[in-house]
Amino acid sequence: MKKNIVKCHCGAHAALRPASVVHGDKAIEEYLYVCSRYPACDSYVGVHRNSLKPLGTLAGKELRGKRIEAHKVFNQLWASGMMKKWQAYKWMEAKFGMDSRQAHIGKFSEYMCDELIGMCEQALENNHMRLAS
Repeated sequence: MKKNIVKCHCGAHAALRPASVVHGDKAIEEYLYVCSRYPACDSYVGVHRNSLKPLGTLAGKELRGKRIEAHKVFNQLWASGMMKKWQAYKWMEAKFGMDSRQAHIGKFSEYMCDELIGMCEQALENNHMRLAS
């Protein structure tokens, strides 16, 4: 298996660690990439179960919160029946002028998350869909 080399935004390397290192007994996922400077640098990211590749880029608390919020609103586009999941991703790609490799919330900055949240809220409103809380 090819080893994934993952770096943190702070410049340090990240290591594949059991999620319990960060979440203790409350860990849901099995592994995370965690900044080698953790806990001084509170950045980590989840992994794909089969490949152990990172789900995006490492993020600190604020950015992780924004990404969770963006996913929650974005998922409503397809969960509401307004479009299918693959259509929602194509819609996001078109809105941002990105390709499928770039259009992942796990790679987004806080600014990009805010932009996506606003676009999703507007699309739901335009289609007379209620924003779930």
